[in-house]
This record gives sequence, structure tokens and C-alpha cells, in this order.
Amino acid sequence: MSLKISIIVATFNSSKTIRSCLDSIFNQNYSNIEINLIDGKSSDDTLDIVKKYNKKIPIKIISEHDKGIYDALNKGICSSIGDVVGFVHSDDILASSTIFSDIIEKISAKNIDGVYGDLQYVDFDKTDKVIRNWKSCDFNDKLLQKGWMPPHPTFFLKKGVYDKHGGFDLNYSISSDYDFMLRVLNDNSLKFCYLPRVISKMRIGGSSNRSLRNILKKSKEDYIIIKKNNVGNFITLVRKNLLKINQYF
Repeated sequence: MSLKISIIVATFNSSKTIRSCLDSIFNQNYSNIEINLIDGKSSDDTLDIVKKYNKKIPIKIISEHDKGIYDALNKGICSSIGDVVGFVHSDDILASSTIFSDIIEKISAKNIDGVYGDLQYVDFDKTDKVIRNWKSCDFNDKLLQKGWMPPHPTFFLKKGVYDKHGGFDLNYSISSDYDFMLRVLNDNSLKFCYLPRVISKMRIGGSSNRSLRNILKKSKEDYIIIKKNNVGNFITLVRKNLLKINQYF
């Protein structure tokens, strides 16, 4: 029997992008999926759009006020019953129709605990226009001290990894995904596999880079997380930011 994938979609007033997000999920050639949509009490017609899709494939909808994106993702993790858990944010789209099948093939064939790939930042309206190309590489835990990390939206993990390590720490409002990945990637009992292809396309305008204030706040959180997880020092933070430069060329 094929592994079930739980897909978590976090939304809040996402009516402009939720159609393309859900289309990219429904267009997958892998059908053993569940969709957990966690909505932060949208005031636009996001949920009306979602309910129309709900007729095609059942979507588990939780709509209530939350404490931010990471709180929403934690709710999605808790409500997931699949063997593998992944995220497709409401502003994102999957890069092709074979993403899920390719990921499951990797996990099943090599007894892997997690798979990650490449990410493209794209223009909000023209998603074929690439602004930034985040190309990853094969996993080596020594890379963590150099500020390396895989793109979180491409990180698909077995549910057991969340059962073991928990979800996102709400003490971090911008970098909790970095903290989570360091906790997981530092676990030597787990095995990870790089899928050398673009998995997700993310529209530009994420919360971490909307303002100078957020950029500084993210850097502060990153440094605290680096020290907490014993993967380096201030130089690690500098390297982490420098790694982004090549993604624009």
C-alpha cells in the first residue's frame, strides 16, 4: 500500500492565490493524500473558494484565530494522519505534477526520513518569472555550521519525525522553521535525501523580508537559534546570509 501524504495549507485572506495553490495539489499524479487547510479566520472569500474545491477531494478545514503562521502549522501537524507530512503555503505552488510521487519514491526506496529539494522565488503575478533560485545540495551535517539549510517549504518528513521532535517553537515569530530544521537535521538517527529538482515556487513577499525591521528581527532570532542548537556562532549567521547572494544569479 502506498504511503499517504498529509498536505498542510495555511491561509489567511488568501483569495488571490489559493486557487493556484490548490490546483497544483490536485494536479499531482499521486492520489493518496489528505489536505489539512488551517485558516486564521479569513475575512475575504478564501473559504468560499476552498469549499468549491472540497467537492473534488475532501479538505479538512480548521478556521479559527491563531497565534501566527507557526501556530497554524502546528495545528496542521496535529491533525495530520498521513505517513508523510509536507507544506504547500497558500502563496506557493508545486513546480510540477510529479512532486508527490517523486518524494514518495525516494522515501520508500531508501527508507529515508525526510526529502528536500530546490525552491524558486517567483513574481507574485507572473509565477514563471524567477526572482531567486534556491538550489540545495546533498545533506552533510557539517554544512549546518556554515549557515546552510534546505528550503523549508520543500522539506517533506515522515510523521514520526514530528512525533519525536515536536512542532514549531512559538517563541520565534519569523525563524521557527530554521529552529525546527536544525533540531531535526542534528538528529544523527535520521536519514535525509536531496531531490535535485524544483519542488516549490514561492511568490515574493514573505513575512521575513517585508521590512528592514523584520530582517533585523529574523537575524536576531537566527543567531539565538544557532547558539541554542550548537551549530556555530556569529560567523555562521554571516555565512547563512551570504549564501543567499548566489541565489539571485
